[in-house]
Amino acid sequence: MVATRFAVAVHILLLLAIEQSGQATSARIAASVNTNPVVIRRIAGRLARAGLIRVRRGPGGAELARPPESITLGEVWRAIHPADTPLLSMHRPNPEDPIGRRVPDMIGPAFRAAERALTDSLSSTTLASLLARAEAPH
Repeated sequence: MVATRFAVAVHILLLLAIEQSGQATSARIAASVNTNPVVIRRIAGRLARAGLIRVRRGPGGAELARPPESITLGEVWRAIHPADTPLLSMHRPNPEDPIGRRVPDMIGPAFRAAERALTDSLSSTTLASLLARAEAPH
């Protein structure tokens, strides 16, 4: 579910970067994403709280709060995925078992390293670079 919300958030930002200001209502964005406007409003709320978009109620629609060159996918990820919730969660092994009690210490560092690699990679990609890919000849 998190990955889907992230993809929808990026889709919203791309649409806002391409369409004229004021034209991107939740209904318009929902039609492009192929989902319900309520889903768009929830995700847009997170993007607005992160300072990535500005939302006006009614016919005003939404717009980017900053130029596409200054918005990274890492920022979008952090807006959608709370920092205190790990992407790769640990189950609850039996603390009385000699193996079970050691499993979190054995795999925890690998999980944290994988999440760091993901966020580092996303932080090196801007919205503008995605737009440039779409405009490049295939």
